[in-house]
Amino acid sequence: MEAAAVLRSSSGICKSSNFAFKSCVLTANRPEFLCVSTKFRSLKGWITHCPSISLPKQAQRRLVLGGRKSSVVRASSASSDSPIAPLQLESPVGQFLSQILISHPHLLPAAVDQQLEQLQTDRDAEKQKEEPSTSGTDLVLYRRIAEVKANDRRKALEEILYALVVQKFMDANVSLIPTVAPSSSDPSGRVDSWPSQEEKLEQLHSSEAFEMIKNHLALILGNRLGDSNSVAQISKLRVGQVYAASVMYGYFLKRVDQRFQLEKTMKILPQGLDEEESEIVQAMADDMRQPDGSDQYISDEQPKSHPEVSSWSGSFCQGGFGHGIKASRLRNYVMSFDPETLQRYATIRSKEAVSIIEKHTEALFGRPEIVITPQGTIDSSKDELITISFGGLKRLVLEAVTFGSFLWDVESYVDSRYHFVMN
Repeated sequence: MEAAAVLRSSSGICKSSNFAFKSCVLTANRPEFLCVSTKFRSLKGWITHCPSISLPKQAQRRLVLGGRKSSVVRASSASSDSPIAPLQLESPVGQFLSQILISHPHLLPAAVDQQLEQLQTDRDAEKQKEEPSTSGTDLVLYRRIAEVKANDRRKALEEILYALVVQKFMDANVSLIPTVAPSSSDPSGRVDSWPSQEEKLEQLHSSEAFEMIKNHLALILGNRLGDSNSVAQISKLRVGQVYAASVMYGYFLKRVDQRFQLEKTMKILPQGLDEEESEIVQAMADDMRQPDGSDQYISDEQPKSHPEVSSWSGSFCQGGFGHGIKASRLRNYVMSFDPETLQRYATIRSKEAVSIIEKHTEALFGRPEIVITPQGTIDSSKDELITISFGGLKRLVLEAVTFGSFLWDVESYVDSRYHFVMN
């Protein structure tokens, strides 16, 4: 299975090289390949180019991981000195909120509301200013100052969103995975020393949404889904790409699940969701099988590629039918969307949310070194490997999906107080 980030439209496949500059286009008649995208810039290699994720045989190789400095945000508990989030907040607003998270996390919403009021005041004051009547140097200087102030507000807004996401994990008593680096206590150099916390993460989603998440996990892990202890060496870049893509998937999933739960409560769901399920399962299962009858999924062997999808991602596309994939009412509900609605729901709405996904992933895995060959493929000669168990990989994906779900929540909350979402 490939982990390439691409968009699929009803007329064909759009390659990942154009990913950053296109709105998300999805196919209504192939929901197993429902991909979440962004109409904004690329995620610095985490999404734009995603080669296949293969899980090779276990070997020994240590990884010296470079990347962002660990966050200055630290847990208030005296029993732990580890960061509560991998990303370091840099703006004055972000550093202020970091201190609130350390000392009085329950006060963060009030502090955020205060900061949003100040941002709104600053933005309104900026709009009321008139450009100088003169031209030349004064006008250029005026516009440059306005641009710097706007960038400062945007950065503060990003870090407000991130602080709120971190607080939601803290409220759920779920620790965020720290910067991914080999453990000094493990001679094999394994990176996954974090606890599973699967039950806690499951409780943060509706039952319908978690069925979709399990399908997403089955796409990535295949027949290793229940094998938590086996260890493999995997490309750090590819794991980071799957993480970022899973954040985007969680964002989309929360968006559609919110609408689904509302319509279910109001008893206005489309008719026939359950009746169509068996036919949908069979059709998709047949479509995803190899010519020899085997299922397509990621395993510890070299992945087998479906002829039609050999160059694009199943890892962040919604619910293909490989090993262990099950149908769900929520998937059938998504299938009932018209193409325009589907495109709208599968688009990340703000540049700030895209930037958060990018920066958080980079804080976890370091800055990726992407080298593209003349043929348009990724040169993997400089690829670093990390040693990770399948249980650790599962935890990474579960956290990523939950991060995306929380990101949707806090983006909506902040936008209700300081409008910045474009659609």
